[in-house]
Amino acid sequence: MTQPTDSRREALLAAALTAAERGWHVFPLRPGIKLPALHGERTCSGTGPCESGHRKWEQRATTDPNRIRAAWSRAPFNVGIATGPSGLLVVDLDTPEHKGSSDAPDGAATFGALCERAGHTVPDTYRVRTASGGTHLYFTTPPGIRMANTQGTVADSVDTRAWGGYVVAAGSTTPAGSYEALCGPEVACLPPWLQSVLQPAPKASQAPSVAVAGQSRRYADVALTVETRNVAAAQVGEREAKLFRAARALGRFVAWGDLPRDVVEQALQGGGEAAGLSASECRSTIRSALDWSIARNQNRRATA
Repeated sequence: MTQPTDSRREALLAAALTAAERGWHVFPLRPGIKLPALHGERTCSGTGPCESGHRKWEQRATTDPNRIRAAWSRAPFNVGIATGPSGLLVVDLDTPEHKGSSDAPDGAATFGALCERAGHTVPDTYRVRTASGGTHLYFTTPPGIRMANTQGTVADSVDTRAWGGYVVAAGSTTPAGSYEALCGPEVACLPPWLQSVLQPAPKASQAPSVAVAGQSRRYADVALTVETRNVAAAQVGEREAKLFRAARALGRFVAWGDLPRDVVEQALQGGGEAAGLSASECRSTIRSALDWSIARNQNRRATA
């Protein structure tokens, strides 16, 4: 009766060791689920690894094969990868079913459209199919750059895991299914355009002059009127592209405080629907384009 459990434990141990060989810091997750198997701060005894203070899962994640073998000798633990210490940023593309609504956007489709609008193809990198049918895209982060987790920053149903986050490694299983590597082991570097979305440029240390700010607000009002009119007049085949470009153009004024985001969203939503796009298409396009533009336009520039 113990043979299947032993076999499963050996398979999971192999998955943990394989990840560690790649320099990824791993830690045990409870058998069959995605929660850490390590004790919490409230139940910490202050002994062993926690002798000098409680160590959380991110601090205890390791690439040491001896520690990994010792941990997985006790149970068929699933494998967690602490993305931050591993130098990884993982893009999590959810499915509508995972969000609990058939109306929710599909993460893979949304991310593909975002890449296309940014002028790039979906990066070719190591990817894992999740138990819920979603996809994890693995990227290495630039040296010295500390990325944080995000939720919805890139787009709807597109989250990221970095410092403070973890992902379930390929080879792990839950009642919903297994985590399976979909391609070879090569991990691409985080694309600069995606990094710029996730890490906006720092704000300028000095506020613009009143004259510059006033001129920009007047320019913003005109731009909102013109861009909305252009979107509403767009022909079939160019509607979504014009809506996306308009939202990117107006996003800088949102970033600079010249236009409220909800005003821009409402105006462009009306223009897009007037051109014949569905309400959901408008919302998705406007949101992703504004997010991208706001992230890249934190510093005010001349708008003459």
